[in-house]
Amino acid sequence: MGDVLAGFHAVWEFESDSVLIRYERGIRTPKLFQALGERRVPLAALEGVTLTRGRRGTVALQLQPRAGADPLMEAAAGQLPEDTDPYRLVLPAERETLAEYYADELKVLLTESGPTDGYLVAAPEPPLQFKAYDGKASFDGTSVRFRWSWTGASSAKWKAGDQKFAVSELTGVEWRSPEVFEGHLRLLRPESAGSAPAQADQDPAAVVFGLGYGPVHESLPFAAAVLAAVRERGTAPAPAAVTARVTDPARRDPADIAERIRHLGELHQAGLVTDEEFAAKKAELLAEL
Repeated sequence: MGDVLAGFHAVWEFESDSVLIRYERGIRTPKLFQALGERRVPLAALEGVTLTRGRRGTVALQLQPRAGADPLMEAAAGQLPEDTDPYRLVLPAERETLAEYYADELKVLLTESGPTDGYLVAAPEPPLQFKAYDGKASFDGTSVRFRWSWTGASSAKWKAGDQKFAVSELTGVEWRSPEVFEGHLRLLRPESAGSAPAQADQDPAAVVFGLGYGPVHESLPFAAAVLAAVRERGTAPAPAAVTARVTDPARRDPADIAERIRHLGELHQAGLVTDEEFAAKKAELLAEL
């Protein structure tokens, strides 16, 4: 096709075998998009495209990746909100006819569907690192390191000591979005299969993060890069299997709940959390007792 379609926060360039997405850099552009920078999505990685009416006089062109085609989306496991979906291009409503043209052109070219045999979209490249609430995570392409923070790590993690995990030891990752307050990144290993996971703040194979610590644009590309490296080394099941998962938080120790609420209160007082977010998250934490 060789054409270009510019929307809010991104420009899509349609090529004969792929869609090249270039994300803008600016204060209004989601930080995840800025972190991704540019992504080439092969048409073989897509199984559909839709055009829908958006909010405030906009339309949205949405690509639908095949299951297992993109390590970023597999790691996200459906947790990304609509406005940070890297496969969604928002345009002014007056460009609806043009967007519809490109959607129709793409539909003709998309001939594949169903799960892929491997990743078709490139993952963010290491080295990568981010600061979590209880430590610092780094990935050099061959191993993941967790270095615990004396101000945030639990006694269980201090007892275990700083951790290093070779990619060959891993079977996948578990990423929980840090939206509002708390999330985590857990490394999955063969010995953890079939067993109930420990609380993330007590598990030496996991780091905990929240507002200001390991935000989505840092922790999600990190998780995707690890997941892609695991798959490339052949130590993980096929993409159709569950290697990036989301779990419900386990019940916590009352002392840990109190500490989390105290930290949440500090964020609230600093104006980093709204009254509504504070009340909702406090109730959620108390419900885990």
